[in-house]
Amino acid sequence: MTRRLTPLVAAAALVLAACAPNAPGTPSPSARGSTPLIIVSPTEPREQTADQQVQHVLNRLAFGPRPGDVAKVRELGVDRWIAFQLAPDRIDDQATDALVASYESYRRPTEEIVAAYREGQQALRQNQKQLAQQGDAGSKKDMRTELLRADPKLQEQIRQARRVVTDVQSVKLARAVSSERQLQEVLTDFWENHFTVYTGKGITRLFVTAYDRDVIRPRAMGKFRDLLGAVAKSPAMMFYLDQFQSTVDSLHHPLREARLPRARAAVRGRGLNENFARELMELHTLGVDGGYSQHDVIEVARALTGWTMNPRQQAEFVFRPEIHDADTKVVLGHTLAAGRGIEDGEQVLDIIARHPATAHFIARKLAIRFVSDDPPPALVERAAQTFLRTDGDIREVVRTIVTSPEFFSRAAYHAKVKSPFELVASALRAIGAQPDTTPRSAQVVAFLGQPIFGHQAPDGWPETGEAWMNAGAILNRINFGLTLAGGRIPGASVSRWPEAESLRGASREQQVDGVVRAFLGGQASPDTREILASGENPLARKLAGSTDSTTSTPATSSTMSPAMSNDAAGPMRRAASPLAGPVQLSGLAQVVGLAIGAPEFQRR
Repeated sequence: MTRRLTPLVAAAALVLAACAPNAPGTPSPSARGSTPLIIVSPTEPREQTADQQVQHVLNRLAFGPRPGDVAKVRELGVDRWIAFQLAPDRIDDQATDALVASYESYRRPTEEIVAAYREGQQALRQNQKQLAQQGDAGSKKDMRTELLRADPKLQEQIRQARRVVTDVQSVKLARAVSSERQLQEVLTDFWENHFTVYTGKGITRLFVTAYDRDVIRPRAMGKFRDLLGAVAKSPAMMFYLDQFQSTVDSLHHPLREARLPRARAAVRGRGLNENFARELMELHTLGVDGGYSQHDVIEVARALTGWTMNPRQQAEFVFRPEIHDADTKVVLGHTLAAGRGIEDGEQVLDIIARHPATAHFIARKLAIRFVSDDPPPALVERAAQTFLRTDGDIREVVRTIVTSPEFFSRAAYHAKVKSPFELVASALRAIGAQPDTTPRSAQVVAFLGQPIFGHQAPDGWPETGEAWMNAGAILNRINFGLTLAGGRIPGASVSRWPEAESLRGASREQQVDGVVRAFLGGQASPDTREILASGENPLARKLAGSTDSTTSTPATSSTMSPAMSNDAAGPMRRAASPLAGPVQLSGLAQVVGLAIGAPEFQRR
């Protein structure tokens, strides 16, 4: 039976090891790294074996092992590897930085992206108007096609605007595959899902690069209040949840009479919008059972009036006092004095970011991500107390969870089902693939049911496994394994897999053993071994006869459109499915493809 660490024992277990020598073959600490390297050593035996612990941390704190990672973590030690991942500024990631720098649109400032988009749209409208005045009776779609064909510069402007989304999707997946700072990537993915935005809504897509690059990623392990504030002021979230157009309900406000002439034109036809205020409390902080009321939602919405975007370029946050409700407000029992401005919104964020309900909500959601779909209440409580004690220090909350006895319990091992994003990233890592800088791999994630930045509703993609397991999803996952092993995804090839040379001429039994060891952590059920040995998956044959699905969505998302109807999928929804058509494999490639589609690989 595991015991909770007392504060004294826990404190004694913290070892500052910044000057400790590096194990061979491990990431070198960066000279500029300033985050303390804190190693938490267990004070009692863990339920998982030493080998299971290595597999476990690589599957939960990373997107699965790459060739050679298991040996490196084993040599470094699980606890020291965790310490490095919690201090990413100490890990050299220059190769990934260089890879990301190759994406031109990802480097562009948001104002340039917005300006290019507006110029292109304005040129199209002007040209369409001229054609209409000349008597051209063609449809707007036909006119647009003709204009783009005749104007290469305009065509390039439109192409660049479209590429913003496909590039940020590709960057995110490429980083998950290649980065040495794996926990930072896992947490970036977690927070981008927690604070989800949908690029299919209006011009939200123009802001998603900055959302990933400047808002979420730099704060993924920082203070929750800082992250919450950056999200609240981000154009991506403001446009997605309509906060940018929320204004005081009445123009005849006694504290605003002097500003009425300027305000009247700005807010005509608009009023108080509760969308962001409601999701801020229900989905981002307190949780649906967090103790707030509809009155609180209205008061928070009032406090946030005036929080909007630059009216000319819509590329940055601005506070506009002329459309702010400056009356007294009461939020969760806290009185916000009258006559203030931006301070109202800042105080609201302070109140909810430091609320005990928020601590519990965030702690439980992180425990679901890292431990199990139904995490132990005692662990959630300890993580929530860490949140409160450290003023919402995300790094320390995660440390509490991933160094806990519950994290290393037998029940937690292979207890989570991989999402499509996790599946694709882990498969590419397992085979030793080069990062794909084309949209192709991101297309696969979308066709598996999880287009990146493509969830329409503000609740984000499901974090629990049952949502991803239906007949169409299982069949697509099996087909994905064969597609990958068949060399149909850029940068991924069985022939380049480091162990392929030694296994290519081996017997089928030896190939199965080698693939099970490399892809399945050395553990496979008799049924899985039989499938790998025979080269046939009866489940795939059965599912192929019972469903003609080529895409799948979470089983719990019945109110959502299919994945490929999302505008966020962009050109993906118009392209042929990357999983379409039979993939006939033999030999080692067949064994690898079937292993990726096996239940053992689908779990982490």
